Amino acid sequence: MRQSALIETYLGMTVVVHSDPMRQLMQRIQRVAQTTAAVIIQGESGSGKEVVARALHHYSLRASKPWVDVNCAALPDHLVESELFGYDKGAFSGADSNKQGLFELAHTGTIYMDEVGELDAKAQAKLLRVLDGVPYFRIGGTKKIAVDVRVLAATNQNLEELIRQGRFRGDLFHRLSQVTLSVPPLRARKDDIAPLAEYFLGRQDPDLRFSPDAVRAMEDYAWPGNVRELRNLVTRASVFAESGVIRASDLALPSRYESVQEPLEMISNLEELERRTILRVLKQTSGHQQRAADILGISVRTLSRKLASYESEKEHAYSTIGPHAN
Repeated sequence: MRQSALIETYLGMTVVVHSDPMRQLMQRIQRVAQTTAAVIIQGESGSGKEVVARALHHYSLRASKPWVDVNCAALPDHLVESELFGYDKGAFSGADSNKQGLFELAHTGTIYMDEVGELDAKAQAKLLRVLDGVPYFRIGGTKKIAVDVRVLAATNQNLEELIRQGRFRGDLFHRLSQVTLSVPPLRARKDDIAPLAEYFLGRQDPDLRFSPDAVRAMEDYAWPGNVRELRNLVTRASVFAESGVIRASDLALPSRYESVQEPLEMISNLEELERRTILRVLKQTSGHQQRAADILGISVRTLSRKLASYESEKEHAYSTIGPHAN
């Protein structure tokens, strides 16, 4: 008999585990959590990287110590260093008092750095020194700060490709990736789809249920936005449900993106899937980048960077092939 879904909450975030890939991941999390190793958590946007990080802290020997999380992509370039490492009074205009950085606040505990690939070169260099246990100065400070912090980092980017492009330090990558955990996309763990959908629906309206055809439609869908997209779809369907049963037609999955029957194997790689998803969502929002970023679960800064890279690739292909190529 197949096991029922496991539902656990870590630091306020809930994970629903039913599929074999996720059960195996949770077993790895509990083993890795007991070590002091820095961890990189890889996975597509919306797949559940943050709940993995929170589970690592929950099961660690630092569970009773501070937990600090930061989205590196959401930090303006000129504030990255001051937010992470703090500043002293008078360090710059507006610095009216001393401010502890996030690493100080996480002392003896865990810091989770989401979208770590967005850090600029200066912040990467200072982060490497902190990871090596070297005390550092706050901005404008005269006293060195020593911290004991376990770093968990997450990314939906290929950091090794960023290293080749000169945008990420190789030594920092190796220091962060003492252990790497990969969160499978939702389409690779279809056994989680129905339990997740039922969990989200129960939070919205416990009197509603899914029809069998709705469950099949969700399991046949590719979910480019992963768990975040599933949660948003269930929320919308529950709001507009006209009876106690949500049917496949109520989900309107094909109209939100391309047909659920599009064979996934035709997409050559993860980067191409990501590009298609971004351009499709941007088209749906009539080019509104903030709304598109909200749907995709990424920052506007990240979205702008990706769009610029697509334009650069297009220009490169045009200059290489030429305007009259057949």
